[in-house]
Amino acid sequence: MAKARIAYLVKPKIVDGVEGEAIVELREHEIPTPGEGEILVKVEGCGVCGTDVHEYRYDPFGMAPVVLGHEGTGEVVAIGPGVTKDTKGDPIKVGDKVVTSVLLCGECDYCRRYPELPNLCTNLGVYGLIAEDDVHFNGWFADYILIRKNSSIFVVNDMTLDERMLIEPACVCVHALARAKTTNIIDFSSTVLVQGCGPIGLMQIAVLKAAGVVNIIAVDGVETRLNLAKEMGATHVINFKELKTIEERVAKVQELTGGFGADFVFQCTGVPQAAADAYKYVRRGGGYCEMGFFVNAGECTMNPHFDLCNKEITLVGSWVYGANEYITTLGFLKKAKEMDIPVEKLVTHHYKLEEYVEAMEKNISLTGIKIAICP
Repeated sequence: MAKARIAYLVKPKIVDGVEGEAIVELREHEIPTPGEGEILVKVEGCGVCGTDVHEYRYDPFGMAPVVLGHEGTGEVVAIGPGVTKDTKGDPIKVGDKVVTSVLLCGECDYCRRYPELPNLCTNLGVYGLIAEDDVHFNGWFADYILIRKNSSIFVVNDMTLDERMLIEPACVCVHALARAKTTNIIDFSSTVLVQGCGPIGLMQIAVLKAAGVVNIIAVDGVETRLNLAKEMGATHVINFKELKTIEERVAKVQELTGGFGADFVFQCTGVPQAAADAYKYVRRGGGYCEMGFFVNAGECTMNPHFDLCNKEITLVGSWVYGANEYITTLGFLKKAKEMDIPVEKLVTHHYKLEEYVEAMEKNISLTGIKIAICP
């Protein structure tokens, strides 16, 4: 039987607070034959997510050894019995380019009681964040991935490799905008501030631009990222390394908004102090969406009176997405292309599978945007 490589994160970089070298092993396993309802995909590429980097650094989910990679895409090479269509209802066949979304258990209290909130499934699964089992081909950092029965999968033949690798992070931002819209605060005239111009923050700016928001303020400390924020649609940028105190930055936001403050803020960093600062930028009666903490990065301090109650802020959280939102996301990416929003520029570096560690370290260095591993 033919074999293929799988990249296992065996040991994280930091163990019990002591930093060392991460151990990543390229192991070979027999390429599986898909069973009923299953699909075998040859991996073409997968973006490195901040969650992957957290796992690489200190394994907050306790999954190691684990095959990471959930922003992946590839080509269907074999289809098991019973598979004829993707989640959208489009025909699926060998040779199609595909991406995957979340896995729902269908059995937990949330799945049964709140089926309209699939992202809150207690046992929500994502390829690339599945603990070791006898399947092996669980994540996109590998030569192949086995898509299991009843998984959500979408055919995306009309997109480039880089576009396909951006679908998953784009869906995070599409979901966050949907959460924000539940507040009825964002409209065409709103001034929206995006804090943090990493891949998610930059993509959030692009989503806002495509949705018709014309006043966008971006906050970050890396000039190259702020320049890219302008290309994504930001009308103003604030470098926190130049305006070093929160008072200076708040004054700048108020200057840009006629003394009011931002109508809405998307907090896209995983930094507790940044989360605390974000409250200060919101105007009275404004809104705040927290989407930066996909792992426990610590607590922040805010003043319930001044930051929330007195300002009557509407606060929402954003967690992952539902598979149905991939359909909306594909529409966003099409619209972005029509509007010449250069989202593909977010993919700045491509690494081979055997360069896994270099890819992770590049991400940590903040000298790229979206890093990709392409077997």
